[in-house]
Amino acid sequence: MSDLTSFLARRRVALGFVVAVAAAAVARPTWGTWWMGLAVAAAGEALRVWAAGHLEKGREVTRSGPYRLMRHPLYVGSSVLAAGIVIASRSLILGVLAALYMGTTIAAAIRTEEAFLRKSFGETYDRYARSSSMRIDEPGQAAPVDPGRRFSLSRAVRNREYRAVFGLLAGFALLALKIVLSI
Repeated sequence: MSDLTSFLARRRVALGFVVAVAAAAVARPTWGTWWMGLAVAAAGEALRVWAAGHLEKGREVTRSGPYRLMRHPLYVGSSVLAAGIVIASRSLILGVLAALYMGTTIAAAIRTEEAFLRKSFGETYDRYARSSSMRIDEPGQAAPVDPGRRFSLSRAVRNREYRAVFGLLAGFALLALKIVLSI
């Protein structure tokens, strides 16, 4: 794994704050785009909360909840959330910046995470990866579904998903303030 991939994976949250500052600077929200963006971003965060409520990081290959449907629901949720912020911000510049940020950091995080999971869980992870790709790549093929555990809000909290919820609320409060103050 390259040094750049490791750097991007490790620093994606810090780099996200840089993108957030840029978003605040270039955003031109209206109440219409704010509400549309909030709906999209809330859907992305809901997927993240659902995933975090099933995930036992580093202890197992999680197969319940959204992990039955996709390999990386936290990253998919983050991408949807970012799209919502771009919609709310009404800025082409931010759209390009967010696409570059998400494309590079999420891809790096996925490569890093998959390498860790393969090293930690070997064939168990490889079987999971094959079965989840089958659902996407070959819709006619039925992959075995492991219903696994139920959603747990306390697990989502333990996985610190509240930080993303607070970040989402703060970001949309800032965008609302920008509309109200017309700055």
